[in-house]
Amino acid sequence: MSCEEFRPTPVLNFTAEENRNAMLAALEQVESELGREYAMVVGGKRVKAKDQFFSHNPARWDQIVGVFQKATADEALLALETALAAFEDWKRTPAKERADYCFRVADLLRRRRLEVNAWLILEVGKSWIEADADTAEAIDLVTFYGHEVLRYGGEQPLTRVPSERNELRYIPLGAGIVVPPWNFPVAILSGMTTAAFASGNTVVLKPSSDAPGCAKKFMEILEEAGLPPGVVNLVTGPGGEIGDALVGHPKTRFISFTGSKEVGLRINEIAARHQTGQLWIKRVIAEMGGKNAIVVDSEADLGAAVEGVLVSAFGYSGQKCSACSRAIVAADVHDEFVERLAERTKQLKVGPPKDPENFTGPVINLKAMAQILDYIEMGRREGQLLLGGGRLDSKGSYVEPTILIDIDRKATVAQAEIFGPVLSVIKAQDFNDALDIANDSEYGLTGSVYSANRQKLEWAAERFHVGNLYFNRKSTGALVGVHPFGGFNMSGTDSKAGGRDYLQLYTQAKCISEKIA
Repeated sequence: MSCEEFRPTPVLNFTAEENRNAMLAALEQVESELGREYAMVVGGKRVKAKDQFFSHNPARWDQIVGVFQKATADEALLALETALAAFEDWKRTPAKERADYCFRVADLLRRRRLEVNAWLILEVGKSWIEADADTAEAIDLVTFYGHEVLRYGGEQPLTRVPSERNELRYIPLGAGIVVPPWNFPVAILSGMTTAAFASGNTVVLKPSSDAPGCAKKFMEILEEAGLPPGVVNLVTGPGGEIGDALVGHPKTRFISFTGSKEVGLRINEIAARHQTGQLWIKRVIAEMGGKNAIVVDSEADLGAAVEGVLVSAFGYSGQKCSACSRAIVAADVHDEFVERLAERTKQLKVGPPKDPENFTGPVINLKAMAQILDYIEMGRREGQLLLGGGRLDSKGSYVEPTILIDIDRKATVAQAEIFGPVLSVIKAQDFNDALDIANDSEYGLTGSVYSANRQKLEWAAERFHVGNLYFNRKSTGALVGVHPFGGFNMSGTDSKAGGRDYLQLYTQAKCISEKIA
């Protein structure tokens, strides 16, 4: 299948009674299963640790989603040794067979779509639409990478000479570590893990401690699909101790990470140190967040711009690496834009994500909530609090959608990745000034421009330095195969997940030439 033939999976319409009732039934079923204890999976065997930890529902902190194993370095290194042993057979598995596993996994995700949605809603607080978009993206990533395996495993274009027979093969790297985030604990986790094993590598999967249940569900799907034991090994627990042990091990070949800038830089630093017995330069594939801006030009459709900023800033409580946290608005339309955005934001329903009428749910945990509220207090001092700014509902970690205005481009809230429902509005003198402000960040992930002026859009295409740039649409919601995703600067290694370059990061190219005349 070519890129032209691939089509992203549409999000379900939950206004349809059949879909709504099926989703309610899935939520009831999954909620009845909460509180169980889950083992790690190493080489197909269930492994328990001495200590355990809880995963909580961020919408109801008294509700325990599950009990998970708190691995030590010993269990983590056992998983790595298991992956290393499995690699010797798995690396010889033909590309078609590896692709078939991808297609089986995608089919199972389709069949269990509502169940997976329910886990996303209950464990990480996603709304119905956000949860289904996460699962749909997972389906798309696994499917897309399956077809990419066939392309990478096929004959590669080379310049031919009459005296030689030449071949280029993409071969796997080895055993590696996959560290996905909690905010897309099915889509990003499944994409990173699938890309790794589909390319012929073996994996130690270390999910976020805020979303181990979603990882366990994906592991169940891999097992149901018949993936051989040891190809993917699930280890749960704190990232500090076991992460450092895995990243620093001389036999670790690659680390695929999505998360904060601080952790990504630490991984890169540890991976760069040569260890005794290490035969390679470790490969780090990192996506580390953003401080994304939407530029609203004086010639923009303000209604469309308001909706784009609203959804980008407050969808999933702003907990997306692509979320808009800076609205940079031309002075000529600034006041009208702010007034319309405030009125529209007041209409958002905030509450438990089990209720499909709620647009915005909780932030991931109490620590995140406290940090976000601290940033809001800083924003009060650096500018003016226009709307929101408070905590809602003591049973969960809810923060009101918050708009800060009169914010300087160099203010802390205009530079730091807050990762919550907090939007800073910055007034720009004109379009060029707006682009300068947009680029005044250590990050470079996503950005948007709203303007009806084609010349300005072309100028932005050249000057706005981000990996994913959108015109007259929101900054979130990248589609597999349509918007290969990854950013510049401190946003990471520009991996372009969901694109044709991605599997190359998990392989190395071997050229074989034979003299024939």
